[in-house]
Amino acid sequence: MPLVPMRSILEATDKYRYAQGAFNVNAVAQARAVIEVHEMFRSAAIIQGADLANGFMGGRTDFQNATLEDKKRGARNIAEAVKRFAGDSPIPVALHLDHGKDFDSCAAAIAGGYTSVMIDGSALPFEENVALTREVVRYAHARGVTVEGELGVLAGVEDHVFAATSTYTNPLKAVEFFQKTGVDCLAISYGTKHGANKGANTVIRKEIAIAIKECLLHENIFGVLVSHGSSTVPAYIVEEINGLGGNVQNAYGIKIEQLQEVASCGIGKINVDTDIRLAVTRNLRELFRDRPALRESASVGQMWALLKAHPEAFDPRVFLPPIMDTVMYGGIPDGDVAAVVECLERGVKEAVGTLVVQFGSYGKAPLVEKVSLDEMAERYRKAGI
Repeated sequence: MPLVPMRSILEATDKYRYAQGAFNVNAVAQARAVIEVHEMFRSAAIIQGADLANGFMGGRTDFQNATLEDKKRGARNIAEAVKRFAGDSPIPVALHLDHGKDFDSCAAAIAGGYTSVMIDGSALPFEENVALTREVVRYAHARGVTVEGELGVLAGVEDHVFAATSTYTNPLKAVEFFQKTGVDCLAISYGTKHGANKGANTVIRKEIAIAIKECLLHENIFGVLVSHGSSTVPAYIVEEINGLGGNVQNAYGIKIEQLQEVASCGIGKINVDTDIRLAVTRNLRELFRDRPALRESASVGQMWALLKAHPEAFDPRVFLPPIMDTVMYGGIPDGDVAAVVECLERGVKEAVGTLVVQFGSYGKAPLVEKVSLDEMAERYRKAGI
């Protein structure tokens, strides 16, 4: 079926009180795997491309320096792939921009085919964040596209997003933010953290989410809360990576029990990236261990060199540059590349499938209304948002 605006998926989570995982991808094969595993569990799917991931998908291997043109190419590449896979899928699929850093990045994603965007103005003063988010909301809603904002600052590192310390979201300011911007959902800071090291004893302050949601209900405002920095960082995968020559240290995730608990406290979307990165990296190291002839492969041998040179790395984008055509467009030129793609897909399915079940979205695809972007744009117009 055609891609749906993320709003329709969020409405189901809000009505039926469960959380929908939102999973970051950096390659066409990963997007296909996310859709396939959600189909298996009869769950709707939210596929996320981060702002700089679009630069990578546009062919910029030094994605930290990606230009707007790189991001435009990447947005088209990933959107075309997701539309192709979703076209034959029985489940609703939304494509969401994660951490759009400015209006132009959001507009580029929408032009490329994204059905939802996040504008991250959390580093700005409150009124400037409101103004920027409202500008994106006006542009996106006119096209039926969902908008996520952010209020409060998460510690940690993810692409160009960095903060040394957290600033928790003020519930009263969160309600004001919804009122002034018309945003559909809001990423809050309540104890989670970007990256693989969230702290060995991280505790989510669920009372922040509860307070925001209760105030929204009191004011009759629709709004779904989003949990960023919520990877569980499975210890068994970290141990396996290190046993295969990696050197991933101080890796601690959010306990799954805490994430399951906040799903009933107003958190309807839970972002996950690191778990996928870890599972894919583990699989790649296993592949080159079990099939040593691949280390001399003309098509993928350089990936082995990168794995050896960067034992501390677990972001697959470090290792994928030798097969960028496959990353960007999905083509598989030979058996060696096919073996790598199979690793990518298995890693995604392991990490994502586990969380689909644990977050509780399995079996709920039929609960999501199938709404087109044009229909959603008309709803926004009538509601004045």
